[in-house]
Amino acid sequence: MTNLIETRDLCRTFGSEETKVTALDHVSINIEQGEFTAIIGPSGSGKTTLLHLIGGLDEPNSGSVTLSGSNIADMSGNQLSDFRRDHIGFIFQAYNLIPVLSAEENIEYIMLLQGISAAERKKRVKEMLAMVELEGLGDRRPSHLSGGQQQRVAVARAMASNPDIILADEPTANLDSKTGISLLEVMRDLNQQRKMTFVFSTHDEKIMDRATRLIYLRDGKVERDERK
Repeated sequence: MTNLIETRDLCRTFGSEETKVTALDHVSINIEQGEFTAIIGPSGSGKTTLLHLIGGLDEPNSGSVTLSGSNIADMSGNQLSDFRRDHIGFIFQAYNLIPVLSAEENIEYIMLLQGISAAERKKRVKEMLAMVELEGLGDRRPSHLSGGQQQRVAVARAMASNPDIILADEPTANLDSKTGISLLEVMRDLNQQRKMTFVFSTHDEKIMDRATRLIYLRDGKVERDERK
C-alpha cells in the first residue's frame, strides 16, 4: 500500500503566551491509499485542527504534512490552491454549498475550475447525482433542499473531481440517523469501489462502526491507533 498522507511531529497552538492552547502536540500518522479512517476524541482533542492541517486549510507551528509525496509547506499559495482543487475533496458539517447555484452547478464548479470539458462535466454530474440518490433534483438551489439533501450534494461535489483524498469534518452531525446511515453507505461504497481515501473527524458512532481504522486523539496527542 502507498502512504497517501504523512504527518510528522505536527504542532499547532492558538492564542498568546497567557492564553495559549495546544491543539496538536507532535502528531505523527501515516494514512494509506484506500483507507476509511475516523479521527475521534472528545471536544477540544484536536480532530478538526488535524483535518484542516492535512487539507492545507491551516498551517502548523512546526512539523510537516506530505500528501501524495508532496510536502505542502513547500508550495506557494497558488500551488497549494491548485493541489487542493485537484487532489482533495472537502465535506464540511455546514455543507458550504454556494447558495446561488443549483445542485448540479455546485457539483460542477470544481470541475469547471479544473478545465474539464462540458460533456465530461455533464456526464459526471449525472453520475454523481444518481450515486447520492438525488436524480431529478439537480436544478434545485440549496435553499430548496433538505439538510440531508444538501449534504448529499456536498458529498457529490467532493467526489466529482476524482480526488485522491476526501476529508470530512463531522459530515453527519446535522443529519438524522437514517439519512446519516444512507450517506455513509454511499461513501463506503465509493471507498470500496474506487479506492477513494476517506478521513473523517467525528463523534458519530455510525462512522466509527464503519471505519476500518480509528485514530484516537486526546489533548492534542495520538492516544491510540487501531486498524480493524
